[in-house]
Amino acid sequence: MADFSGRRVLVMGLGLHGGGLETARYLARHGAELTITDLRDEKALAPSIEKLEAALGEGGKRGLRYVLGRHETADFASADMVIKNPGVRPDSPYLKAARRIETDISLFLAASPARLCAVTGSKGKSGAASALHWVLSRAREAGVLAGRAWLGGNITVSPLSFLDQLGREDDVVLELSSWQLGDLRSRLGEDGRPLLKPRCAVFTPIMPDHLDRYGDMESYVADKRVIYQGQDGEDAVIALDDDWGRSFLAEGRGRPLSYGETEPAPGTSGGWIAGEQGPGLARIYGGPGGLAGQTLEVVPAELLVPGRHQKMNLLAAALALLDLGLEAALVRESLGAFPGIEHRLEFFHQAGGIFFYNDSAATIPEAAAAAAAAFEGRGRLLLAAGGSDKGLDLGPLAEAAGKAAELVLLAGAGSERLKILLRDRGIPFRGPFDTVDAAVRALLERARPGDLVLLSPGCASFGMFLNEFDRGTRWKEAVRRLAPSSG
Repeated sequence: MADFSGRRVLVMGLGLHGGGLETARYLARHGAELTITDLRDEKALAPSIEKLEAALGEGGKRGLRYVLGRHETADFASADMVIKNPGVRPDSPYLKAARRIETDISLFLAASPARLCAVTGSKGKSGAASALHWVLSRAREAGVLAGRAWLGGNITVSPLSFLDQLGREDDVVLELSSWQLGDLRSRLGEDGRPLLKPRCAVFTPIMPDHLDRYGDMESYVADKRVIYQGQDGEDAVIALDDDWGRSFLAEGRGRPLSYGETEPAPGTSGGWIAGEQGPGLARIYGGPGGLAGQTLEVVPAELLVPGRHQKMNLLAAALALLDLGLEAALVRESLGAFPGIEHRLEFFHQAGGIFFYNDSAATIPEAAAAAAAAFEGRGRLLLAAGGSDKGLDLGPLAEAAGKAAELVLLAGAGSERLKILLRDRGIPFRGPFDTVDAAVRALLERARPGDLVLLSPGCASFGMFLNEFDRGTRWKEAVRRLAPSSG
Protein backbone atom coordinates (compact mmCIF):
# COMPACT_ATOMS: atom_id res chain seq x y z
CA MET A 1 0.00 0.00 0.00
CA ALA A 2 1.32 3.42 -0.96
CA ASP A 3 2.64 5.65 1.80
CA PHE A 4 2.92 9.41 1.29
CA SER A 5 3.54 10.25 4.93
CA GLY A 6 5.43 13.51 5.36
CA ARG A 7 5.51 14.23 1.63
CA ARG A 8 4.39 17.64 0.43
CA VAL A 9 1.97 17.05 -2.44
CA LEU A 10 0.36 19.76 -4.56
CA VAL A 11 -2.89 18.87 -6.33
CA MET A 12 -3.24 21.11 -9.38
CA GLY A 13 -6.94 21.36 -10.12
CA LEU A 14 -9.61 20.23 -7.65
CA GLY A 15 -12.26 20.72 -10.32
CA LEU A 16 -15.90 19.70 -10.31
CA HIS A 17 -15.78 16.32 -12.13
CA GLY A 18 -14.45 14.29 -9.19
CA GLY A 19 -10.92 13.47 -10.40
CA GLY A 20 -9.12 16.08 -8.30
CA LEU A 21 -11.38 15.33 -5.37
CA GLU A 22 -10.61 11.60 -5.40
CA THR A 23 -6.91 12.27 -5.84
CA ALA A 24 -6.90 14.54 -2.80
CA ARG A 25 -8.88 12.02 -0.73
CA TYR A 26 -6.52 9.18 -1.67
CA LEU A 27 -3.37 11.15 -0.90
CA ALA A 28 -4.74 12.45 2.41
CA ARG A 29 -5.71 8.93 3.48
CA HIS A 30 -2.14 7.85 2.77
CA GLY A 31 -0.50 10.57 4.84
CA ALA A 32 0.38 13.32 2.34
CA GLU A 33 0.64 16.96 3.41
CA LEU A 34 -1.75 18.45 0.86
CA THR A 35 -1.97 21.79 -0.88
CA ILE A 36 -4.80 22.17 -3.38
CA THR A 37 -4.56 24.90 -5.98
CA ASP A 38 -7.15 25.83 -8.61
CA LEU A 39 -7.80 28.86 -10.81
CA ARG A 40 -11.45 28.71 -9.80
CA ASP A 41 -12.38 30.43 -6.55
CA GLU A 42 -13.85 29.02 -3.37
CA LYS A 43 -17.42 29.81 -4.42
CA ALA A 44 -17.16 27.94 -7.72
CA LEU A 45 -15.47 24.95 -6.06
CA ALA A 46 -17.77 24.84 -3.03
CA PRO A 47 -19.39 21.47 -3.97
CA SER A 48 -16.01 19.74 -4.31
CA ILE A 49 -14.58 21.35 -1.18
CA GLU A 50 -17.62 20.30 0.82
CA LYS A 51 -17.36 16.70 -0.38
CA LEU A 52 -13.61 16.56 0.29
CA GLU A 53 -13.82 17.90 3.83
CA ALA A 54 -16.76 15.64 4.65
CA ALA A 55 -14.75 12.64 3.46
CA LEU A 56 -11.62 13.57 5.38
CA GLY A 57 -13.30 14.51 8.66
CA GLU A 58 -11.80 16.85 11.21
CA GLY A 59 -8.62 14.84 11.63
CA GLY A 60 -7.99 14.54 7.92
CA LYS A 61 -8.42 18.26 7.33
CA ARG A 62 -5.43 19.14 9.52
CA GLY A 63 -2.62 20.39 7.35
CA LEU A 64 -4.88 20.74 4.31
CA ARG A 65 -4.18 24.03 2.54
CA TYR A 66 -6.03 25.77 -0.32
CA VAL A 67 -4.69 28.25 -2.86
CA LEU A 68 -7.75 29.17 -4.92
CA GLY A 69 -8.41 31.67 -7.67
CA ARG A 70 -4.73 31.57 -8.62
CA HIS A 71 -1.57 29.47 -8.77
CA GLU A 72 1.66 30.35 -6.97
CA THR A 73 4.93 29.27 -8.58
CA ALA A 74 6.52 28.87 -5.16
CA ASP A 75 4.01 26.14 -4.27
CA PHE A 76 5.05 24.12 -7.32
CA ALA A 77 8.75 24.58 -6.61
CA SER A 78 8.49 23.53 -2.95
CA ALA A 79 6.29 20.47 -3.45
CA ASP A 80 7.81 16.99 -3.42
CA MET A 81 5.21 16.00 -6.02
CA VAL A 82 2.68 17.82 -8.20
CA ILE A 83 -0.46 16.00 -9.31
CA LYS A 84 -1.43 17.41 -12.68
CA ASN A 85 -4.99 17.60 -13.98
CA PRO A 86 -5.12 16.17 -17.55
CA GLY A 87 -6.69 19.39 -18.82
CA VAL A 88 -3.57 21.37 -17.92
CA ARG A 89 -1.25 21.83 -20.88
CA PRO A 90 2.12 20.13 -20.35
CA ASP A 91 3.93 23.38 -21.22
CA SER A 92 2.34 25.23 -18.29
CA PRO A 93 4.94 27.57 -16.75
CA TYR A 94 3.88 26.38 -13.30
CA LEU A 95 4.71 22.77 -14.13
CA LYS A 96 8.18 23.84 -15.24
CA ALA A 97 8.88 24.73 -11.61
CA ALA A 98 7.86 21.26 -10.33
CA ARG A 99 10.40 18.63 -9.28
CA ARG A 100 8.13 15.64 -10.00
CA ILE A 101 4.85 15.51 -11.91
CA GLU A 102 2.29 12.72 -11.60
CA THR A 103 -1.39 12.22 -12.43
CA ASP A 104 -4.11 10.18 -10.77
CA ILE A 105 -3.67 7.64 -13.60
CA SER A 106 0.11 7.34 -13.12
CA LEU A 107 -0.30 6.90 -9.35
CA PHE A 108 -2.88 4.22 -10.00
CA LEU A 109 -0.84 2.31 -12.58
CA ALA A 110 2.22 2.30 -10.33
CA ALA A 111 0.28 0.53 -7.55
CA SER A 112 -2.48 -1.54 -9.22
CA PRO A 113 -2.18 -5.36 -9.06
CA ALA A 114 -5.16 -5.96 -11.39
CA ARG A 115 -5.38 -6.95 -15.06
CA LEU A 116 -5.94 -3.86 -17.21
CA CYS A 117 -7.94 -3.12 -20.35
CA ALA A 118 -7.58 0.42 -21.73
CA VAL A 119 -9.89 2.16 -24.20
CA THR A 120 -9.33 5.34 -26.19
CA GLY A 121 -10.67 7.00 -29.34
CA SER A 122 -12.41 10.22 -30.33
CA LYS A 123 -15.99 9.11 -29.77
CA GLY A 124 -17.51 5.93 -28.43
CA LYS A 125 -14.76 5.20 -25.90
CA SER A 126 -17.08 5.56 -22.90
CA GLY A 127 -19.57 3.18 -24.50
CA ALA A 128 -16.92 0.59 -25.36
CA ALA A 129 -15.29 0.85 -21.92
CA SER A 130 -18.65 0.55 -20.16
CA ALA A 131 -19.59 -2.45 -22.29
CA LEU A 132 -16.30 -4.16 -21.44
CA HIS A 133 -16.90 -3.55 -17.75
CA TRP A 134 -20.52 -4.73 -18.05
CA VAL A 135 -19.56 -8.08 -19.58
CA LEU A 136 -16.64 -8.64 -17.20
CA SER A 137 -19.04 -8.03 -14.30
CA ARG A 138 -21.63 -10.42 -15.78
CA ALA A 139 -18.92 -13.06 -16.19
CA ARG A 140 -18.31 -12.86 -12.47
CA GLU A 141 -22.03 -13.14 -11.73
CA ALA A 142 -21.99 -16.31 -13.84
CA GLY A 143 -19.00 -17.67 -11.90
CA VAL A 144 -16.74 -17.64 -14.95
CA LEU A 145 -14.22 -15.21 -13.43
CA ALA A 146 -13.11 -14.55 -9.86
CA GLY A 147 -12.60 -11.17 -8.23
CA ARG A 148 -14.38 -7.99 -9.31
CA ALA A 149 -14.53 -5.72 -12.37
CA TRP A 150 -13.91 -1.97 -12.04
CA LEU A 151 -14.37 1.00 -14.38
CA GLY A 152 -12.59 4.36 -14.23
CA GLY A 153 -10.54 7.02 -15.98
CA ASN A 154 -11.89 9.67 -18.31
CA ILE A 155 -15.41 8.39 -17.66
CA THR A 156 -15.34 10.71 -14.57
CA VAL A 157 -14.39 8.00 -12.06
CA SER A 158 -10.84 8.32 -10.78
CA PRO A 159 -9.30 4.85 -10.38
CA LEU A 160 -7.77 6.09 -7.13
CA SER A 161 -11.28 5.81 -5.68
CA PHE A 162 -11.02 2.00 -5.77
CA LEU A 163 -7.26 1.34 -5.82
CA ASP A 164 -7.11 0.24 -2.17
CA GLN A 165 -9.76 -2.44 -2.82
CA LEU A 166 -8.07 -4.11 -5.80
CA GLY A 167 -6.82 -7.69 -5.91
CA ARG A 168 -4.87 -9.71 -8.47
CA GLU A 169 -7.97 -11.51 -9.74
CA ASP A 170 -9.72 -8.23 -10.55
CA ASP A 171 -10.15 -6.56 -13.92
CA VAL A 172 -9.88 -2.80 -14.40
CA VAL A 173 -11.20 -1.03 -17.49
CA LEU A 174 -9.81 2.48 -17.98
CA GLU A 175 -11.15 4.98 -20.47
CA LEU A 176 -8.19 7.18 -21.39
CA SER A 177 -8.30 10.51 -23.22
CA SER A 178 -5.52 11.78 -25.45
CA TRP A 179 -4.50 14.18 -22.68
CA GLN A 180 -4.29 11.40 -20.09
CA LEU A 181 -2.28 9.25 -22.50
CA GLY A 182 0.08 12.11 -23.35
CA ASP A 183 0.87 12.45 -19.66
CA LEU A 184 1.96 8.78 -19.63
CA ARG A 185 4.34 8.96 -22.60
CA SER A 186 7.62 7.07 -21.92
CA ARG A 187 6.73 6.63 -18.24
CA LEU A 188 8.33 3.67 -16.49
CA GLY A 189 7.56 2.07 -13.16
CA GLU A 190 10.07 1.57 -10.36
CA ASP A 191 10.91 -1.83 -11.89
CA GLY A 192 11.88 -0.17 -15.18
CA ARG A 193 8.90 -1.60 -17.05
CA PRO A 194 6.35 0.55 -18.92
CA LEU A 195 3.87 2.10 -16.52
CA LEU A 196 1.02 1.60 -18.99
CA LYS A 197 0.83 -1.98 -20.30
CA PRO A 198 -2.79 -2.90 -20.95
CA ARG A 199 -3.67 -6.51 -21.61
CA CYS A 200 -6.06 -5.17 -24.25
CA ALA A 201 -5.77 -1.74 -25.90
CA VAL A 202 -9.03 -0.83 -27.62
CA PHE A 203 -9.48 2.00 -30.13
CA THR A 204 -12.88 3.40 -31.00
CA PRO A 205 -13.02 5.56 -34.19
CA ILE A 206 -10.55 8.42 -34.56
CA MET A 207 -12.10 11.73 -35.66
CA PRO A 208 -10.94 15.37 -35.56
CA ASP A 209 -11.13 16.62 -31.97
CA HIS A 210 -9.20 18.92 -29.64
CA LEU A 211 -7.48 20.55 -32.58
CA ASP A 212 -7.65 23.84 -30.68
CA ARG A 213 -5.03 22.29 -28.36
CA TYR A 214 -3.08 20.04 -30.74
CA GLY A 215 -3.09 22.04 -33.94
CA ASP A 216 -3.18 19.01 -36.27
CA MET A 217 -4.42 15.44 -36.37
CA GLU A 218 -0.96 13.87 -36.30
CA SER A 219 -0.15 15.47 -32.94
CA TYR A 220 -3.54 14.46 -31.54
CA VAL A 221 -3.18 10.85 -32.71
CA ALA A 222 0.42 10.67 -31.45
CA ASP A 223 -0.92 10.87 -27.90
CA LYS A 224 -3.49 8.17 -28.67
CA ARG A 225 -0.67 5.83 -29.76
CA VAL A 226 0.76 5.85 -26.24
CA ILE A 227 -1.95 3.35 -25.24
CA TYR A 228 -0.10 0.42 -26.84
CA GLN A 229 3.54 1.51 -26.69
CA GLY A 230 4.22 -0.50 -23.53
CA GLN A 231 2.61 -3.70 -24.80
CA ASP A 232 4.26 -6.92 -25.94
CA GLY A 233 3.21 -10.16 -27.62
CA GLU A 234 1.13 -11.24 -24.61
CA ASP A 235 -1.29 -8.36 -25.24
CA ALA A 236 -3.81 -7.35 -27.92
CA VAL A 237 -4.59 -4.21 -29.94
CA ILE A 238 -8.16 -3.77 -31.21
CA ALA A 239 -8.74 -1.06 -33.82
CA LEU A 240 -11.10 -0.04 -36.60
CA ASP A 241 -10.26 -1.15 -40.15
CA ASP A 242 -9.51 2.35 -41.48
CA ASP A 243 -6.30 4.28 -42.19
CA TRP A 244 -5.69 5.26 -38.57
CA GLY A 245 -6.66 1.84 -37.22
CA ARG A 246 -4.46 -0.04 -39.64
CA SER A 247 -1.50 2.13 -38.60
CA PHE A 248 -2.15 1.25 -34.94
CA LEU A 249 -2.36 -2.47 -35.70
CA ALA A 250 0.83 -2.37 -37.75
CA GLU A 251 2.81 -0.42 -35.17
CA GLY A 252 1.63 -2.13 -31.99
CA ARG A 253 3.41 -5.20 -30.66
CA GLY A 254 0.24 -6.86 -29.39
CA ARG A 255 -1.96 -9.28 -31.34
CA PRO A 256 -3.80 -7.23 -34.01
CA LEU A 257 -7.61 -7.52 -34.06
CA SER A 258 -9.50 -5.29 -36.50
CA TYR A 259 -13.21 -4.56 -36.76
CA GLY A 260 -15.23 -2.87 -39.47
CA GLU A 261 -17.97 -3.04 -42.07
CA THR A 262 -16.58 -5.94 -44.08
CA GLU A 263 -15.41 -9.45 -43.35
CA PRO A 264 -11.63 -9.65 -42.88
CA ALA A 265 -9.47 -11.54 -45.35
CA PRO A 266 -9.08 -15.30 -44.84
CA GLY A 267 -6.58 -16.05 -42.11
CA THR A 268 -6.98 -12.58 -40.56
CA SER A 269 -8.51 -12.19 -37.11
CA GLY A 270 -11.22 -9.59 -36.69
CA GLY A 271 -14.90 -8.70 -36.52
CA TRP A 272 -17.55 -7.25 -38.81
CA ILE A 273 -21.27 -6.42 -38.95
CA ALA A 274 -23.36 -8.63 -41.19
CA GLY A 275 -25.46 -6.47 -43.50
CA GLU A 276 -27.30 -3.26 -42.65
CA GLN A 277 -29.14 -4.51 -39.55
CA GLY A 278 -27.34 -7.76 -38.83
CA PRO A 279 -25.36 -9.03 -35.85
CA GLY A 280 -21.70 -8.49 -35.09
CA LEU A 281 -19.57 -11.46 -36.09
CA ALA A 282 -15.99 -12.39 -35.19
CA ARG A 283 -13.38 -14.81 -36.43
CA ILE A 284 -10.17 -15.22 -34.44
CA TYR A 285 -7.26 -17.52 -35.12
CA GLY A 286 -5.42 -18.72 -32.02
CA GLY A 287 -4.97 -16.46 -29.03
CA PRO A 288 -5.66 -17.25 -25.36
CA GLY A 289 -9.26 -18.24 -26.14
CA GLY A 290 -8.06 -21.16 -28.24
CA LEU A 291 -10.29 -20.16 -31.16
CA ALA A 292 -9.67 -21.90 -34.46
CA GLY A 293 -11.00 -19.44 -36.99
CA GLN A 294 -14.71 -20.32 -36.68
CA THR A 295 -17.24 -17.55 -37.27
CA LEU A 296 -18.96 -16.52 -34.03
CA GLU A 297 -21.89 -14.19 -33.34
CA VAL A 298 -20.74 -11.85 -30.56
CA VAL A 299 -23.10 -8.83 -30.85
CA PRO A 300 -26.86 -9.34 -31.29
CA ALA A 301 -28.67 -7.75 -34.22
CA GLU A 302 -31.04 -5.95 -31.80
CA LEU A 303 -29.57 -3.82 -29.00
CA LEU A 304 -31.10 -1.71 -26.24
CA VAL A 305 -29.28 1.39 -27.51
CA PRO A 306 -29.86 2.15 -31.22
CA GLY A 307 -27.32 2.96 -33.88
CA ARG A 308 -24.75 1.27 -36.09
CA HIS A 309 -21.94 3.19 -34.36
CA GLN A 310 -23.09 1.70 -31.05
CA LYS A 311 -22.95 -1.78 -32.58
CA MET A 312 -19.41 -1.05 -33.79
CA ASN A 313 -18.34 0.01 -30.29
CA LEU A 314 -19.74 -3.20 -28.85
CA LEU A 315 -17.99 -5.22 -31.55
CA ALA A 316 -14.66 -3.68 -30.50
CA ALA A 317 -15.41 -4.63 -26.88
CA ALA A 318 -16.40 -8.13 -27.94
CA LEU A 319 -13.07 -8.74 -29.67
CA ALA A 320 -11.21 -7.74 -26.52
CA LEU A 321 -13.40 -10.04 -24.42
CA LEU A 322 -12.78 -12.98 -26.75
CA ASP A 323 -9.04 -12.35 -26.53
CA LEU A 324 -9.36 -12.40 -22.74
CA GLY A 325 -10.76 -15.91 -23.07
CA LEU A 326 -14.52 -15.38 -22.57
CA GLU A 327 -16.96 -17.60 -24.46
CA ALA A 328 -18.75 -16.04 -27.43
CA ALA A 329 -22.19 -17.02 -26.08
CA LEU A 330 -21.59 -15.16 -22.80
CA VAL A 331 -20.28 -12.13 -24.67
CA ARG A 332 -23.28 -12.05 -27.04
CA GLU A 333 -25.88 -12.51 -24.29
CA SER A 334 -24.29 -9.90 -22.04
CA LEU A 335 -23.91 -7.28 -24.79
CA GLY A 336 -27.56 -7.85 -25.74
CA ALA A 337 -28.52 -6.73 -22.24
CA PHE A 338 -26.12 -3.77 -22.12
CA PRO A 339 -28.23 -0.69 -21.20
CA GLY A 340 -25.84 1.97 -22.48
CA ILE A 341 -24.56 4.90 -20.42
CA GLU A 342 -25.74 8.27 -19.27
CA HIS A 343 -25.46 11.19 -21.74
CA ARG A 344 -24.86 8.88 -24.73
CA LEU A 345 -28.09 8.25 -26.67
CA GLU A 346 -29.73 7.80 -23.28
CA PHE A 347 -33.49 7.19 -23.33
CA PHE A 348 -34.68 8.81 -20.11
CA HIS A 349 -38.31 9.94 -20.37
CA GLN A 350 -41.66 9.39 -22.06
CA ALA A 351 -44.65 11.71 -21.91
CA GLY A 352 -47.75 11.99 -24.08
CA GLY A 353 -46.42 9.34 -26.44
CA ILE A 354 -43.23 11.39 -27.02
CA PHE A 355 -39.83 9.78 -26.40
CA PHE A 356 -36.96 11.87 -25.00
CA TYR A 357 -33.24 11.15 -25.41
CA ASN A 358 -30.06 12.70 -24.01
CA ASP A 359 -26.90 12.55 -26.14
CA SER A 360 -25.10 15.49 -24.52
CA ALA A 361 -21.73 13.73 -24.82
CA ALA A 362 -21.93 14.26 -28.60
CA THR A 363 -19.49 17.16 -28.50
CA ILE A 364 -18.24 16.91 -32.08
CA PRO A 365 -20.28 17.18 -35.31
CA GLU A 366 -19.66 13.58 -36.41
CA ALA A 367 -21.13 12.27 -33.15
CA ALA A 368 -24.33 14.23 -33.64
CA ALA A 369 -24.54 12.98 -37.23
CA ALA A 370 -24.21 9.39 -36.00
CA ALA A 371 -26.95 9.99 -33.42
CA ALA A 372 -29.34 11.34 -36.05
CA ALA A 373 -28.60 8.34 -38.27
CA ALA A 374 -29.33 5.97 -35.38
CA PHE A 375 -32.94 7.18 -35.28
CA GLU A 376 -33.67 6.96 -39.00
CA GLY A 377 -36.85 5.00 -39.63
CA ARG A 378 -37.90 5.10 -35.96
CA GLY A 379 -40.14 8.17 -36.08
CA ARG A 380 -40.11 11.94 -36.53
CA LEU A 381 -36.92 13.44 -35.05
CA LEU A 382 -36.94 16.75 -33.16
CA LEU A 383 -33.36 17.86 -32.50
CA ALA A 384 -31.67 20.26 -30.08
CA ALA A 385 -28.11 21.03 -31.24
CA GLY A 386 -25.34 23.62 -31.18
CA GLY A 387 -23.30 25.27 -28.46
CA SER A 388 -19.78 26.59 -28.07
CA ASP A 389 -17.13 26.32 -30.79
CA LYS A 390 -14.08 24.03 -30.98
CA GLY A 391 -13.14 25.17 -34.48
CA LEU A 392 -14.27 21.93 -36.13
CA ASP A 393 -15.94 21.39 -39.50
CA LEU A 394 -19.66 21.79 -38.78
CA GLY A 395 -20.72 20.20 -42.08
CA PRO A 396 -21.67 16.85 -40.49
CA LEU A 397 -23.75 18.69 -37.88
CA ALA A 398 -25.61 20.60 -40.57
CA GLU A 399 -26.22 17.29 -42.36
CA ALA A 400 -27.63 15.79 -39.15
CA ALA A 401 -29.82 18.87 -38.65
CA GLY A 402 -31.25 18.35 -42.12
CA LYS A 403 -32.66 14.97 -41.02
CA ALA A 404 -34.72 16.54 -38.23
CA ALA A 405 -38.35 17.52 -38.62
CA GLU A 406 -37.75 20.34 -36.11
CA LEU A 407 -34.48 21.95 -35.05
CA VAL A 408 -33.66 24.27 -32.17
CA LEU A 409 -30.21 25.66 -31.39
CA LEU A 410 -28.54 26.29 -28.05
CA ALA A 411 -26.61 29.55 -27.72
CA GLY A 412 -22.89 29.65 -28.45
CA ALA A 413 -20.25 30.57 -31.01
CA GLY A 414 -20.61 27.16 -32.66
CA SER A 415 -24.30 27.83 -33.24
CA GLU A 416 -23.50 31.18 -34.82
CA ARG A 417 -21.27 29.43 -37.37
CA LEU A 418 -23.82 26.66 -37.82
CA LYS A 419 -26.57 29.15 -38.66
CA ILE A 420 -24.68 30.17 -41.79
CA LEU A 421 -24.54 26.56 -43.04
CA LEU A 422 -28.19 25.97 -42.22
CA ARG A 423 -29.31 29.05 -44.12
CA ASP A 424 -27.16 28.11 -47.11
CA ARG A 425 -28.85 24.68 -47.18
CA GLY A 426 -32.35 26.02 -46.57
CA ILE A 427 -32.72 24.16 -43.26
CA PRO A 428 -35.15 25.95 -40.90
CA PHE A 429 -34.29 26.36 -37.22
CA ARG A 430 -35.35 28.25 -34.12
CA GLY A 431 -33.07 29.94 -31.62
CA PRO A 432 -30.34 30.03 -30.57
CA PHE A 433 -31.85 29.87 -27.08
CA ASP A 434 -29.80 30.90 -24.05
CA THR A 435 -31.70 28.69 -21.56
CA VAL A 436 -32.47 24.97 -21.65
CA ASP A 437 -36.08 25.63 -20.66
CA ALA A 438 -36.62 27.84 -23.71
CA ALA A 439 -35.18 25.19 -26.03
CA VAL A 440 -37.33 22.44 -24.52
CA ARG A 441 -40.48 24.58 -24.71
CA ALA A 442 -39.79 25.33 -28.39
CA LEU A 443 -39.58 21.61 -29.16
CA LEU A 444 -42.64 20.71 -27.10
CA GLU A 445 -44.68 23.23 -29.07
CA ARG A 446 -44.13 21.14 -32.22
CA ALA A 447 -43.93 17.61 -30.74
CA ARG A 448 -46.68 15.06 -31.21
CA PRO A 449 -47.19 11.43 -30.15
CA GLY A 450 -44.64 9.07 -31.65
CA ASP A 451 -41.96 11.77 -32.00
CA LEU A 452 -38.37 11.40 -30.79
CA VAL A 453 -36.93 14.45 -29.03
CA LEU A 454 -33.12 14.34 -28.97
CA LEU A 455 -30.40 16.54 -27.50
CA SER A 456 -27.28 15.85 -29.57
CA PRO A 457 -25.33 19.13 -29.68
CA GLY A 458 -22.34 18.35 -31.90
CA CYS A 459 -20.62 21.25 -30.11
CA ALA A 460 -18.85 21.88 -26.82
CA SER A 461 -20.81 22.91 -23.75
CA PHE A 462 -18.85 25.80 -22.28
CA GLY A 463 -20.62 29.10 -21.80
CA MET A 464 -24.11 27.92 -20.89
CA PHE A 465 -22.89 24.88 -18.93
CA LEU A 466 -20.06 23.66 -16.71
CA ASN A 467 -19.45 20.69 -19.03
CA GLU A 468 -21.32 18.21 -21.22
CA PHE A 469 -22.52 16.25 -18.18
CA ASP A 470 -24.02 19.38 -16.64
CA ARG A 471 -25.67 20.08 -20.00
CA GLY A 472 -27.21 16.61 -20.14
CA THR A 473 -28.38 16.73 -16.54
CA ARG A 474 -30.03 20.11 -17.01
CA TRP A 475 -31.67 18.92 -20.24
CA LYS A 476 -33.19 15.93 -18.45
CA GLU A 477 -34.35 18.06 -15.54
CA ALA A 478 -36.02 20.57 -17.88
CA VAL A 479 -37.76 17.86 -19.92
CA ARG A 480 -39.12 16.08 -16.86
CA ARG A 481 -40.32 19.36 -15.39
CA LEU A 482 -41.92 20.74 -18.56
CA ALA A 483 -43.24 17.43 -19.93
CA PRO A 484 -44.26 15.40 -16.88
CA SER A 485 -45.35 11.85 -17.50
CA SER A 486 -48.93 10.97 -16.70
CA GLY A 487 -48.20 8.10 -14.43
